Formats: sequence, structure tokens, C-alpha cells
Amino acid sequence: MRLCRYQHNGNVEVAIYNDDSLVPIHRTAAELMVPLPAPSNNVLDYLPPNGRNWQAVQQFAETFRKLPAAEQRRLSRPTKEARLRVPIPEPKKVILLAGNYAAHIIEGGGQAVERAETFPYFFWKPPSTTLTDPGAPIVLPRVSPHHIDWEVELGVVIGRKARHVTEKEALSCVAGYTICNDVSDRRFQINPKRKPREKDRYFDWLHGKWHDTFLPVGPCVRAATAVPDPQKLRLSLRVNGKVMQDASTAQMIFPVAALISILSDFITLEPGDLIVTGTPEGVGHARKPPIYLRPGDEVVCEIEGIGVLRNPVEAEKAVNQG
Repeated sequence: MRLCRYQHNGNVEVAIYNDDSLVPIHRTAAELMVPLPAPSNNVLDYLPPNGRNWQAVQQFAETFRKLPAAEQRRLSRPTKEARLRVPIPEPKKVILLAGNYAAHIIEGGGQAVERAETFPYFFWKPPSTTLTDPGAPIVLPRVSPHHIDWEVELGVVIGRKARHVTEKEALSCVAGYTICNDVSDRRFQINPKRKPREKDRYFDWLHGKWHDTFLPVGPCVRAATAVPDPQKLRLSLRVNGKVMQDASTAQMIFPVAALISILSDFITLEPGDLIVTGTPEGVGHARKPPIYLRPGDEVVCEIEGIGVLRNPVEAEKAVNQG
């Protein structure tokens, strides 16, 4: 089952997501006289392992599947006409991976190592300003607009509190999976005329991850119960129709279960936390010559079994101070 959030008459509702159509859960259930608990606009309430509406929404979905095709069409609405929203809008933590695919490390000039010889590099993004709805623009910041890059990644939504969990236990803590685009500014410098310091390169890289709109997420969350092995998913990214990334989550150095286990040893993971698991090779700055996003581009991320995340690119508009 795939679930999304979308805007309807000024309110945000949860719907069953299909590539071409949405099924609003509570309004449709009321019309079909299918009992459901109190409505919620929180997708986590409809997902395993602890969503209060999880069992009920599965029963609703089964009832809907048994309807005649004409009745299903009447009760659905076209996905292309819906204003989709970020499926998990206010995660307490957004934790991302740097260098979790060997080929991506190599294309960036690094040296790939075996899992046993290293540890995952984690970093953060501010959720309130980087999370971006499906279909909403990636905005090229006026302060540094010329070296903005793409990174398709599998997103993992935590469904229950996790502390000191083993790899064997880790996937039982997952509510579902989504698509993320870890947009990056490859050459951002807050003060180009500064006096050099030892850590400049690291913090330039980190600050280049934080611009507004630099984490599109969606269009939906696929329930973890429908993804028995998150290491068997194809993921790809296109810019203006041209394939730039095409790989498999099987190529991760640290698989999803390992990431959750490692994190849970030093951070308490909470429901709604988003772990963004790293990108494969094919980013723009590693190409010869490099390719970066420009106003008017369209970035399309796709992960097998989850869906397609589309975002246009535009320049930041001048702010009217008057």
C-alpha cells in the first residue's frame, strides 16, 4: 500500500496513492459506509508498525479493490490534478548519508572501502525549510546559484522508537519508504575572501546542503510490509528526460538495517524520523564537463515500487523589502 498527503479545499488529507489516481481515505470510506477511526492528516497513523488506523485502512483498501472499475473511478481523483504535499511534513530528525555507494565515492575522487573498514558518514538538513513538496520548485539560491546538483536517494521513515536495536530487529522499526532528492550546492562559500582554516572544505560542503527547498520528498510512502527487502530496489534520476543516475539499492555499502542499528546506538530514533540513505553514481559535478541545474529544468526521481518524484527548477526571486 502507498499513502500520500494532498491538499483539498484548504485542508490536507491522506489518500491511497496510485500512479494515476488518488483514493481519499475518509471521504471515500464515509460514502461506502466503511467504519474508520477518527480522521488524521498524519500518514504515520495509517502505516505499520504502530499506526492507529493501520488495520482499518487495510480493510478499507480491500473493500475498495472489490468495487467495480467504474465505481473505483468515480470515487478516485486524478493524481495529476492533486496538489501533493510532503508525506512526512514535520520529522523531528532528517538524517542523511554521505558516500554510501562505492561508485559515487570514486566518481567524487574518493577511495571506496569495505564496510568492515569504515563507518557511515551522517549529516543533517533542517526539515522546516529544506523539505519540498512533489511538483514544487527546487529554488536555485541567489547567494550561490551556479553549481546546484542532484542526488536521488531512498528515504526510510521510522515507525516506532528505536534504541540499541540489532540489524535483525531494525526493519521492524520502519513505517515505510519514500523518494528523496538530496539537492546539493557543490561550491558554496559563505565568505569567499576569508582567511583559510583547516575545516573550510568540510563546512563548505555541509552548508551547501542546507539551502531552502534542497530536499524534495514524495510523492508517497510505501508501507514497509510491501517492501520485504529494501536492498532490491532500482532507483534512477532524469534531468529534462535524460537519465543521469540508474542503480540499485543493492549497491549500498551500509544497507538500511545497518544504518538503523548504528544510529540507534547513539541516537534515539523516533516515529516520523527520516533517514536518507545516500546516492549512487551519476551526479552532475562528477561529469566531464560538469552539469548543474538551471532555471527551467525538470528533475524526475524514480524508485521501483514507490513512484516518481517530479520537481521543476527555478531561480530565487528577489525579495521585496518595501
